[in-house]
Amino acid sequence: MDGPGGNIPEYGVGELAGAIKRTLEGAFQRVRVRGELTEVKPYPSGHIYMSLKDENAKIESVVWKSAVSRLGLKPENGLEVIATGRVSTYGDRSKYQLIIEKLEYAGEGALLARIERLRLMLLKEGLFDAERKRPFPLLPNVIGVVTSERGAVIQDIRTTLARRFPRHLILWSVPVQGEGSAEKIAAAIHGFSALRPGGPIPRPDVLIVARGGGSLEDLMAFNEEIVIRAAAECTIPLISAVGHETDTTLIDFASDRRAPTPTAAAEMAVPSRVDLAADIAQRGFRIAQCIAARLRESRLHLHRAERGLPDLPSMVNQLRQRLDDRGERLRTALPGFVLAKRQEVARLGAHLRHPREAIASGRNAVQAIDQRMNAAWARNLARREAAPALARLSPAPVLGLIRERAARVEGLAARLEAVSYNAVLARGFALVQSTGGKTITAAAEVSPGAKLTLTFQDGAVDVSAAPARPVQGLLF
Repeated sequence: MDGPGGNIPEYGVGELAGAIKRTLEGAFQRVRVRGELTEVKPYPSGHIYMSLKDENAKIESVVWKSAVSRLGLKPENGLEVIATGRVSTYGDRSKYQLIIEKLEYAGEGALLARIERLRLMLLKEGLFDAERKRPFPLLPNVIGVVTSERGAVIQDIRTTLARRFPRHLILWSVPVQGEGSAEKIAAAIHGFSALRPGGPIPRPDVLIVARGGGSLEDLMAFNEEIVIRAAAECTIPLISAVGHETDTTLIDFASDRRAPTPTAAAEMAVPSRVDLAADIAQRGFRIAQCIAARLRESRLHLHRAERGLPDLPSMVNQLRQRLDDRGERLRTALPGFVLAKRQEVARLGAHLRHPREAIASGRNAVQAIDQRMNAAWARNLARREAAPALARLSPAPVLGLIRERAARVEGLAARLEAVSYNAVLARGFALVQSTGGKTITAAAEVSPGAKLTLTFQDGAVDVSAAPARPVQGLLF
């Protein structure tokens, strides 16, 4: 072929794109590029597309799905990083790109800026509020620790607990730095929080998240958002003890207490057994002193009140003596009272007239009235001629009145007969009296040979008393 370029080889588009790709990959192989992440876009396929730029240029980048878990940090817009990977091309669009295999923070300033942005965001959400802080038990039974099983941290915690107050310790071993450490720390915190009381694994009363000192990059796992949110959501009181006293991580703000060192965290978790025993002894002494003072004061008040009270035993004895006296008087007075009443009844009974006498007296009075009325009536009849008005009078009302009064007298006579002791005498009983007129009601009141008067229905008989004998064979 003649003319300019006649000796230049001819390439197809695909061949040229492949040649350029091989040239780039062969010339650069693995590179480390520093820049700011932008246009970060995770895709459903699992790949992450982004751009890496500085003030002079921008290069498109991609993280394949297989490398995402090994990146070392989560890509975010505006994050200054150092990307490690290889330069390649994307022939379909005729552009080159950086295939990233690892990301690192570009210096301490970038880390601090990222930490500060995350701190402000979580602070705005209220994850660091003082109202969220939980109280700690005085003496926990179980203490959970999230740290690495290798290293001096767990040994320092064990030694401090054994020295101050031995407690049951449960270790959840996790890596405390490096790739995937933040996820495992958060999973351990959630795991302890999910334990239920009474389960096969004891639920801790206090949780310690700890690691030793290191650089800012070494402590970055405790500045990750997943760890901070796990600490804020934990239902167990949590102590953060990350790094040395001057180190500060975001988990310190989300935890319930911050300890400058793991040893200090163990000292916060349990009290000193010696100090606790001394405090208990001092409190016991003060309680005993207060009780003794209260007893002395109560005794003093009691003595003062006692002087103002009467002699109660003496008063009780006097009342008992008065009760005995009244009882004795009542015991002797009752028979005398009954005897006096009986004598009064007998005296009144002796003056009572026999019902027949009262009835006869009433009948005589009625007959006298009847005679007087008949005489008056006869006189009135003799005067009829002289006084015609009297002839018209009828004797029926007067006779009715007489019959009414006669019936009333008969009723009163029957009632008097019913209550009279003479009716009792008519049934065969007798009234026993002494010669002085005293009514005798019991055989014990009669001495042998005593003179008695027996009153029957039709008269009285004087008798002498024979010796008393018991009554037998009475049937009721």
